[in-house]
Amino acid sequence: MRIAVHAFEGITMFHLAAPLLVFGEVTRAGLADDWTTTVWTEDGTAIRTAEGILIDDVAGPSAIDADLLVFPSWPTDLPPADEHLTDRIRAAHRHGARVAGLCLGAFPVAESGILDGRGASTHWSAAAKLARRFPAIEVNASALYLDHGDVLTSAGTASAIDACLHIVRTHLGSTAAATVARHLVVAPHREGGQAQYVERPIPEPGGVGHLSPTLDWALAHLDQDLTVDTLAAHARMSRRNFTRRFSEVTGTTPATWVLARRLDESRRLLESTTWPIDRIARTSGFRSVVTFRQNFTAAYSTTPTSYRQRFADPLGPTKEVLT
Repeated sequence: MRIAVHAFEGITMFHLAAPLLVFGEVTRAGLADDWTTTVWTEDGTAIRTAEGILIDDVAGPSAIDADLLVFPSWPTDLPPADEHLTDRIRAAHRHGARVAGLCLGAFPVAESGILDGRGASTHWSAAAKLARRFPAIEVNASALYLDHGDVLTSAGTASAIDACLHIVRTHLGSTAAATVARHLVVAPHREGGQAQYVERPIPEPGGVGHLSPTLDWALAHLDQDLTVDTLAAHARMSRRNFTRRFSEVTGTTPATWVLARRLDESRRLLESTTWPIDRIARTSGFRSVVTFRQNFTAAYSTTPTSYRQRFADPLGPTKEVLT
């Protein structure tokens, strides 16, 4: 896959490095040998980062002829994108390129018009400005990233890593994404939204860490009936207090979190084992194969069988050990 990462004068090293690090790790880890990443600027000349480092190994606008076009950031004063740039974004999108606007990079993508009528995310501090400037876009100020398949936007700063790992997961499967995440020592998938990181009063001491044992326990017992009452009892909290604390910690509801973790486990088993679908459904905590298929298809727009055919471990499935 050919990836083109846009850079500009004054971009921070972190914003530029995030996609380069994640996508570069795909190649370094031997997960795909046809992924190439190019940094480009609008006039093909060198730029200096916010930290004062000169980046001179850059391409020109011709690099936009790629499979994935990434805008990792945008100047903090949020200037309008040059008409030539928006024309290039529209042309690349029209010719089948996937476009990703990470953090403030959502602004030039939005200005191209390809997000009109859709949802988008950006850094929480700029969400209101994005909504005012582009009323045709439904701005989601809490999502870590929103993916429409052809266009993706993400929240601020470190959320770019989440979005890039999501792209790896989409193209190469969750096993590949987990491998990259493990090498980078980050979570392969974070639950919740950036609402967790919006400036707010400091929560009560111990409010977050107290749920950690219960979340770990739930992950180890996905095949059980993980109701809110069950989880609250494990946390030794009232149902009401547990639900409130859970939302504060994860940014979502217990039921949504459990379903997402069950789907994660089902994907891992589809990729790494030869188990039949009914066993995977049961092990992941779904009451029936029908329920499993319905939830899986709703989440990933494909069936478990099709997913397995696409993402099964090329080195061979895990052998079942009988005890």
